[in-house]
Amino acid sequence: MEAYTTVKELAESAFTERRSRFLSAITPVSTPEEAAEFVAARRARYHDAAHTVYAYLLRDGSQKYSDDGEPQGTGGLPVLEVLRKNGLSDVAVAVTRYFGGILLGAGGLTRAYTRGAADAVAAAKRITYAPCAVVEVRCDYNQYGRIQNAYPKLGAKLLSSDFATDVTLHLLMAQEVVPEFMDTLTELTAATAQARLLEEVFAALDEA
Repeated sequence: MEAYTTVKELAESAFTERRSRFLSAITPVSTPEEAAEFVAARRARYHDAAHTVYAYLLRDGSQKYSDDGEPQGTGGLPVLEVLRKNGLSDVAVAVTRYFGGILLGAGGLTRAYTRGAADAVAAAKRITYAPCAVVEVRCDYNQYGRIQNAYPKLGAKLLSSDFATDVTLHLLMAQEVVPEFMDTLTELTAATAQARLLEEVFAALDEA
């Protein structure tokens, strides 16, 4: 599977344009059903609003958008385009509009819904998932310091450590850096430390 970028959690934003109030939200989703539940929740929360435009884009290519009564092409599609331009997937955005009594016109609506989606994206923390490997390392205490200094330079992350007769580390790293890590480990320990691939997973190395 290929790497993809989504958002870590729900994020919201809001602005006013010529008295119309726009309330935006973005959230991670993995199925059309999750996206539908998110949109339904936003509509229920703002049940008295004029429109709740939305779009979602999944990493399998599935997508859907709705203008929710706004002129065709002025809401859902611009929101979807924001997701595409930002390289996001497995994500849904909803932009709710409280009409302020002044017509914005097709161009004004398109700009407003584009801004609503873009503001929500800007408010969210992005997270990238990629093919990774969990590697187990066994070494002695004299080697531990050198290994501890080396693996972060390759973008690896410590999952767990056990200090017994020797030191056992479980490290998460991108699959593509495993060969380099093995070579580094061999060099640092004169091939005396033991390492083995435990499993291949799809994970986020940059997750806090």
